[in-house]
Amino acid sequence: MPQSSETPLIKVKSKEAGAASLSAFGRARSTVSGSPLSPDELVNTHAFWRACNYLALGMIYLKANPLLREPLRPEHIKERLLGHWGTSPGLAFIYTHLNRLIRRDDLDMIFMAGPGHGAPGVLGPTYLEGSYSEIYPDKSEDEEGLHRFFKQFSFPGGIGSHCTPETPGSIHEGGELGYVLSHACGAAFDNPDLIVTAVVGDGESETGPLATSWHINKFLNPVRDGAVLPILHLNGYKINNPTLWARVSHEELESFLRGTGWTPYFVEGSDPDTMHQAMAATLDKCVADIRAAQQEARSSGKVFRPRWPMIVLRTPKGWTCPSEVDGHKLEGSWRAHQVPLADVKKNPERLAHLENWMRSYKPEDLFDAAGTIRAELKALAPTGLRRMGSNPHANGGNLKKGLRMPDFQEYGIEVERPGTTEAENCRPLGVFLRDVMKANMHNFRVFGPDETTSNKLQAIYETSQKLWLEETFPEDADGGELAPDGRVVEMLSEHTLEGMLEGYLLTGRHGFFSTYEAFAHVIDSMFNQHAKWLTICNQLPWRGQVASLNLLITSTVWRQDHNGFTHQDPGFLDVVLNKSAAVTRIYLPPDVNSLLSVANHCLKSEGYVNVIVSDKQMHLQYMSMDAAVTHCTKGIGIWPQASTDEGQEPDVVVASAGDIPTKEALAAVDLLRQEFSDLKIRFVNVVDLFKLQPDTEHPHGLSDKDFDSLFSVDKPVIFAFHGYPWLIHRLTYRRTNHGNLHVRGYKEKGNINTPLELAIQNQIDRFTLAMDVINRVPRLQATGAHAKEKFRNLQIACVNYAHEYGVDLPEARDWKWPY
Repeated sequence: MPQSSETPLIKVKSKEAGAASLSAFGRARSTVSGSPLSPDELVNTHAFWRACNYLALGMIYLKANPLLREPLRPEHIKERLLGHWGTSPGLAFIYTHLNRLIRRDDLDMIFMAGPGHGAPGVLGPTYLEGSYSEIYPDKSEDEEGLHRFFKQFSFPGGIGSHCTPETPGSIHEGGELGYVLSHACGAAFDNPDLIVTAVVGDGESETGPLATSWHINKFLNPVRDGAVLPILHLNGYKINNPTLWARVSHEELESFLRGTGWTPYFVEGSDPDTMHQAMAATLDKCVADIRAAQQEARSSGKVFRPRWPMIVLRTPKGWTCPSEVDGHKLEGSWRAHQVPLADVKKNPERLAHLENWMRSYKPEDLFDAAGTIRAELKALAPTGLRRMGSNPHANGGNLKKGLRMPDFQEYGIEVERPGTTEAENCRPLGVFLRDVMKANMHNFRVFGPDETTSNKLQAIYETSQKLWLEETFPEDADGGELAPDGRVVEMLSEHTLEGMLEGYLLTGRHGFFSTYEAFAHVIDSMFNQHAKWLTICNQLPWRGQVASLNLLITSTVWRQDHNGFTHQDPGFLDVVLNKSAAVTRIYLPPDVNSLLSVANHCLKSEGYVNVIVSDKQMHLQYMSMDAAVTHCTKGIGIWPQASTDEGQEPDVVVASAGDIPTKEALAAVDLLRQEFSDLKIRFVNVVDLFKLQPDTEHPHGLSDKDFDSLFSVDKPVIFAFHGYPWLIHRLTYRRTNHGNLHVRGYKEKGNINTPLELAIQNQIDRFTLAMDVINRVPRLQATGAHAKEKFRNLQIACVNYAHEYGVDLPEARDWKWPY
């Protein structure tokens, strides 16, 4: 029969056949064959895994009777049942098998759990290996300690259901999904012996950041870096919906993973004995592949990109829980995602189901009379620092070595007279970072989604080029700055690079990240999560302080006149302001020398997120290096060269924060001084934004007396601010003189404008600021009408000139500080 033109060229399997091939049940189906476990190893491995699953259930349900040494009663059950069972057996299964490899081959390995609420599957193994009790002695390895261990989970005053900072061996919480592979890659950088096993949840695999981070394999240099072993755990469901990767064909999934550069090995099924053997054989193969690639590269000295191994592990959701309850499928269903059996405290039948389920793990065979895991099972775990819960790389603050720093003052520029010369603020910073990198070639990296050259930091390439393991063309040699051993990491994914940097910092190293201001919002939530992580770490004495996360926010709103409205957004600062004052810092240096001073301080700091806002274009320079160091040390101060009130009470305070706002505020002062020679003006510049907040709210905040001394208690304050104006009001609303504070900033006005026209549209220009002063100073309100008219006419002339010639009026564009 001839083929119809409408017949599909590719025949798709029937739904019935497709569903059968994707089942998570049955004997193991695996790419790698073999049965490496001896009969005794198989029995003990399964027993250790049973113990992990028993502990996971106990954490979710029990507040008493931890070993079921008496019949289970309602008073043994927690009042609120919180936690996630569904992914936990799979995580514990992986952890159990990794222990065997670590112990056998003396591997240096850490474990990252990508599934969001999978902590029970990680906490259990860390308790059994002894890491947990060493850090928390009250959670001892006996019945009383187990009781406390169970009760604290998802309990007020206890610990959360993610792999939070309180979890030994964790540097990845997984509260927000999508970052496990990028964190793992950062951890592997410059750690040649480390293997980072990163479990990707199949729900997590649907996120944008995770989809992009499959490309981390293009950045792992087999000579100098460790390896990442991804394990995509397909248990089929999210809260009550199937996951995409669990429902596509084997061929489609394998093609995707091979297409992104991995060598996938599949392990699928639910039968414990065959799954243990399949997983053991597959992990043996993966580690052998990793070591073979590294050995080839390291012995030859030739860097290439291996097609690194990974595993696709398909198991039932809630593996080993009851197959059904009340006629509804449980194991292998979305109903196993969180707490599979609800109402156990009030429903005797459900309580009996739970008791039968927990006893099916035979705790009496797993724990001795004291409530300690039996010695033959404890022996399956590694010892000392080889335990994944005790691996030093997972507490990187204790491994961190301070950077060797050149003298930043040697990179500054000469400023003979304030506000008379121009320079690109970021270019000297690039020279400084070049030499920071040169002195720290094993523990410092630079990351930038928007390209280091674009952000004027390209001097770094004189020390180290861009990391590139892909094909190269001859023309790349002409300025491409590509090298397989490069320490500058560029990829047009803010998510992936931010995750790499966080993983690098959390394992004890240092880094610097630059990005366009408007698109720093891409990593809003990643910054949030890291700040929260640092906040909790500050409360844990056993956690060492890691190096600060340093973010350079550049290509800023006031010089996005060419890219237009889409590139004009200074709102990342508002996000930063929401986080804990203990870990957040914001700096707005107005010129080269202050930027260098701030960057030096930030690179030396630890335990913070430092946000530095500095544009990359040409800007007026205001301070000598000595003056900049003094000003940045204070964080806020009066600029006497721009003030006319010394020894007197000011008529008005003009303040600024940011490069263009400072220029426009100074130009406004110039206009006012020309018109009102007797006007007493105080000029205040802010570098450390949190100086504006009270010292009771932020450790950098000014006392009320110091704030009042600078800004007065009753005089008008005209504040030119880099970002959205209401942020300044948030910081200062409790100050004495807040009612007289008038802030000008970005107001969502703009498109393809000249720089001054953009400022005029947002009413932060020199003319608006000068007219503001006239409107706010009582004695000028009656006498300043002619000056206001003059300023308004100049403002109109500048707009008209820009619209006719496409550039700013030369005398406005080329304005210099004349005093």
